[in-house]
Amino acid sequence: MGFVSEFKEFAVKGNVVDLAVGVIIGGAFGKIVDSVVNDLIMPLIGKVVGGLDFSNYYIALAGQAPGLPLAEAKKAGAVFAYGNFLTVALNFMILAFIIFLMIKQINRLKKESAPVPAAPAPTPEDIVLLREIRDSLKQ
Repeated sequence: MGFVSEFKEFAVKGNVVDLAVGVIIGGAFGKIVDSVVNDLIMPLIGKVVGGLDFSNYYIALAGQAPGLPLAEAKKAGAVFAYGNFLTVALNFMILAFIIFLMIKQINRLKKESAPVPAAPAPTPEDIVLLREIRDSLKQ
């Protein structure tokens, strides 16, 4: 078997295709969660703690002037960007919670749709006749 045909057989397997679809959907879902966290949740949390944007919380490690936006502070040198980390950690927690809820729902649906055991196959006619003959001979 040639290399190309072996690769083609590998790439067309169901598991590889399913994994590719999962990665693509996961990437898109990650963007949605990023938007929810950055555009909806973090502004509300920032409002509660004083109207500040978490993404600009940092500790200057290279002597940058205080109060610079994070992007400018990074250009000037190293920074300890803990606000950005908090945002990413919150992204992860929300994403993990949503995936947990999805898996829980899928498992619940699997339990509900458990296959009903099939009825036993009907006894063949010749066996039924033999049983009737046996029973009539006993009498």
